[in-house]
Order: sequence, then structure tokens, then C-alpha cells
Amino acid sequence: MKVTNNRLTNANTAIRLTIACPDRVGLVATIGQLIANYQGNIIEANHHTDRAAGWFFMRHDICFSSQFTALDQFTSELNHISHALQLNWQLIQPTQPKRVILMVSRQSHCLEDILYRWRSKEINIEIPCIISNHQDLAESAKWHNIPYYHLPIPKNNKPAAFKELATIINQHTSDLIVLARYMQILPAFLCQQYPGRIINIHHSFLPAFGGAKPYHQAFERGVKLIGATCHYVNDQLDAGPIIEQDIARVNHCHSVFDMVRLGRDVEKNVLARGLRLHLEDRVFIHNDKTIVFN
Repeated sequence: MKVTNNRLTNANTAIRLTIACPDRVGLVATIGQLIANYQGNIIEANHHTDRAAGWFFMRHDICFSSQFTALDQFTSELNHISHALQLNWQLIQPTQPKRVILMVSRQSHCLEDILYRWRSKEINIEIPCIISNHQDLAESAKWHNIPYYHLPIPKNNKPAAFKELATIINQHTSDLIVLARYMQILPAFLCQQYPGRIINIHHSFLPAFGGAKPYHQAFERGVKLIGATCHYVNDQLDAGPIIEQDIARVNHCHSVFDMVRLGRDVEKNVLARGLRLHLEDRVFIHNDKTIVFN
């Protein structure tokens, strides 16, 4: 299967190529020769072979000369060899911002961190809207001039609310949906509609303490480490492929409040790193895990 970015043009001199395929001898040489045939210069190269699965992953940032006008021919040749080599490939214009929908509930730390990074141009994204089941963060969206959708999720009528949520998401064509401490479990149909395009920050070091109130669970168990996990969302609760994790040390002197306070810093940093890895096309999903070129 091939996927191409319809915003690619011959005017783009920087192109990113990602490939996942069955492993075999000569893959790097074949792709490298194709790039060289078009006078392309590989300015960053990442590749990995999962020997247990027999699967190969590659990510190349390629720079062509400013006179490069043969994108269609390059794509055609890449498509031709992809059939023989069973390549799942994608060509991406790395300077094109990805459209990211943000979903939140009441806590602001992850949202504000992303908005700061966006505002200061640390991350190259467009934010078409913010969606929340509460009104708490509406003022922040207004200050940033971002449309804010308040969509309550009533316990007695969740299916209708999630149907409306799907409508809002579909109205704002997006490359990615970020659950920045959105405290509702998305229905299976939404998860299946956007595979590999929804990321969540969970406030524990998964797979430990999944579900609600993980800091309370950690406190009761007397753990010495708390953590946060950025992962893709699937139709299993907190079980999607993991992108990034980190920890903070705690001890018997730390209360639940202390753990929550320490955890907030870990959460926003882990989400920021996970988001950046996804935006830079450094994450490959394979079965239930990820290969991350960082």
C-alpha cells in the first residue's frame, strides 16, 4: 500500500520518505540508488530491522536541488519498485504543518504547554479547533483565537454525544487528534475511524495503573516511581501502542497531592515529546508496539 501527500509539488526540494516492508537483502541499496538517480541527497537516515518479525522500517529526509522538477517520475519509479518489494511507503512535505485537533476536559497544563509551543513555533502545526466536555478552558481558546466546541457527554446519552463529536471532528479535516487530558473514553467506532491518528497522555507508567485515578492507585501501592505515557488510542482502554514514557521518583513522604503535582510536569513533557515524534514522522506502528526513530 502506498500513501502520498497530495500537497507535494515539484517546488518542494525537501521530501521525507518513510517505508515499512518485509525485510530482505538490498533494500537500503535499492532505495538509495533510486534517490541518487534523481540527484537527491539523504540528509538524515534512519532504519531498523525487527528480526523477530522479519520487518524493515526506514525514514529518510531527502534534499533535492532547487531545479528538481521530476517528482512525478520519482514517485512513479518508487511505486513501481514498491510492488516487487511490498513497500508500504509515504512521501511527506516536512515543512507543511499538520492539522491537529486538541481535546481537553478541565485540566489545563497539557493544553497550555502545547499552545505555548505552537505559539512560539516550536511545533509546526495548525489547530483548527479545541473540543471539550467542559467550559473551563474556553477562555484560553478564545485568547488564542481558536474555535472552541463545548460538547458535554451525559452519562445517559453518550452515543448521541459521541455521534455529534464525530461530526465536529469530520468538519475540521485533521491529520491528528490529541487527547490533552480529555477524560472521556472514546467509543470504538471513533478509534477505528482514525487508526494511528489519535494520541493520548495517560497519567501513569503503562501498563501499570490503567484507568481512572492512577495516582491514587500508585499511592496505595507505595510505589517509588510515578510516570506518564503517551500512546496511540485504540478500542482497548489505555492499551494502544506506546510512543513515549517518562518517570519521576517518589517516596513515602509524598502525598497523593504531591504525586499529582509532580505528575503534571511529567505528563506535559511526555505529551510534548510524543507529539513531536509523531509530527516528524518518527513513529512506526507495528502490531501492538512502535518503532521510534528519536
